[in-house]
Amino acid sequence: MTEEYRTERDSLGEMQVPADAYWGAQTQRAVENFPISDRRFGRRFVRALGVVKKAAARANLDLGTIPQEKGEAIVAAADEVIAGELDDQFPVDVFQTGSGTSTNMNANEVIANRATEIVGGEIGSREVHPNDHVNFGQSSNDVIPTAMHVAALEAVEKDLRPGLVTLRDVLAEKEQAFDGVVKTGRTHLQDATPVRLGQEFGGYRTQVEKGLRRIDHVGDHLAELALGGTAVGTGLNTHEEFPQRAAEYIAEETELPFREADDHFEAQAAHDAMAEAHGALRTIAGSLNKMANDLRLLASGPRNGLGEVEQPENQPGSSIMPGKINPVVAESVNQVHKQVVGNDAAVSAGAARGELDLNLYKPVLASNFLESTQLLANASENFAAKFVAKLEANEAHCEAQVAQSMALATALNPHIGYDKASKAAKQALAEDKTVREVVIDEGYLSEEEADEVLDPESMTYTGILGED
Repeated sequence: MTEEYRTERDSLGEMQVPADAYWGAQTQRAVENFPISDRRFGRRFVRALGVVKKAAARANLDLGTIPQEKGEAIVAAADEVIAGELDDQFPVDVFQTGSGTSTNMNANEVIANRATEIVGGEIGSREVHPNDHVNFGQSSNDVIPTAMHVAALEAVEKDLRPGLVTLRDVLAEKEQAFDGVVKTGRTHLQDATPVRLGQEFGGYRTQVEKGLRRIDHVGDHLAELALGGTAVGTGLNTHEEFPQRAAEYIAEETELPFREADDHFEAQAAHDAMAEAHGALRTIAGSLNKMANDLRLLASGPRNGLGEVEQPENQPGSSIMPGKINPVVAESVNQVHKQVVGNDAAVSAGAARGELDLNLYKPVLASNFLESTQLLANASENFAAKFVAKLEANEAHCEAQVAQSMALATALNPHIGYDKASKAAKQALAEDKTVREVVIDEGYLSEEEADEVLDPESMTYTGILGED
C-alpha cells in the first residue's frame, strides 16, 4: 500500500484501489476489464441504485435479516448516493458484463465502505460487508433491472413529461395566436386548399398531447420491479416478504406507483417493458422531428423560400455568408430524433435477446433508454423556449400566396363542376392570373359569386365550400 492506493480484497484476491475511493476490489477489476468507452451511468441511474439499496436495507431491517446499526448506516450511505454526493464513485463503463454485476457491486462496495465509515470503521475493513449486508437478499440479476425501471420511469415522469407539457403549452399559445392567419395548405409539397396557420399548430399540439398519452400507457409495465427474484427469479436467499416491502419503500421514495413484478421470471429474463416504453420515445421523437422539419420549411427564405413564419435570430448561420440566419434549434431537434432512432435499434435488439433465465443486455438497455429520455426532455424544453415561442406569422405574405394558389379552384367543384374548375386552374397558371380572375373572365361566376365561393377563410372549415 502506498500513499495513493490501499489494498482491498475480493474472492479473487487483492487489488490496489485509489486511496480516496469508496469503491473496492470488484469495481477496480471492472474499471480495468472494461476500457471500452467514456460512457458511464449518469445521475438518474446512480440515483436509482441508491433508491433500490436504501429500500432493500429498510426491508431487511424490518425483517431482522441484517444488524440494526449496520442497516441504518447503509440507509444513510444510500441517501448520499440518492442525493448525488457520491456520483464520482461510479467509474464503471456501461459496456460491461451483461447482467450489470459490475455496477451492482460498485454500488454495494461504495455504500458498504461509506457505511463502514459511518459506524466508525476503517474503509476496506468490510465491517459493513458489500455482499452480506448491502446486497443481502438480492442479486445483480434483480437489482439492475429494478434500478433500470426506477430510473426509466423517474426519467419519463420527472424529466420528459414536464418538457413535453412545456412544448404543448407553447404550441397551444401559437395555435390561438395564429388562428386568424389563412395560408396555403400543402400536400406532396404542392399547393393545396387553404388552412389556418393556427390549425397547423393545433396539429402539432395534438401530436404532443398524444405523446403524453403514449407515456401514460407504458408506465404500468415500467412500474413492475424485479427485486426479490434474486438469481433466476425463484427468490432464493431472500425473505418471502422482502419483494413487496422493498417495492413499497421504492414507491415511497420516488412517489411513483412501483410494485413487485407480476412474474419474476419474466422480469429478469425479458425486458419487453423497456422495448415498449422506448418505442413510445421513438414515436415522440418522430413527432418532434416532423414539427421541426415543418417549421424549417415554413420559415425558409427569408426572400426565396416559403417565408410564412419568421424564425428567431438565435445565432449567425454561416461562417462565410453574412447575414444568414439558420433554424439551428429546429435542426438540433432533427438530430435528437436520429439519435433516439439509433438508441431504439439498440434497445429493441437488446430486449429481444433474453436467453433462457436472464437477459444479458441490461446496462446498454438502461443507458440508451435514459439517454433518449434526457435528449427528448431537453430538446422539448429548448425547442419550445428558443424557437416555437419566438415564431411570428408573416400574415401579408400568407395572404398574398393564398390569393395566387391554384388550389382555390377546389371550391369551384360544387358550383361549376370539376372539369371547368380544372380548366380554370390550368388557364390561371398559364396566363399568370388568379383563379378568381379566370372564372369571372370566362363567365363561370359573377364577381359577387366568385368572392363568396373563393373566400379562402371559408375553405378552412368543414362543409361544402361557399355554401349558404
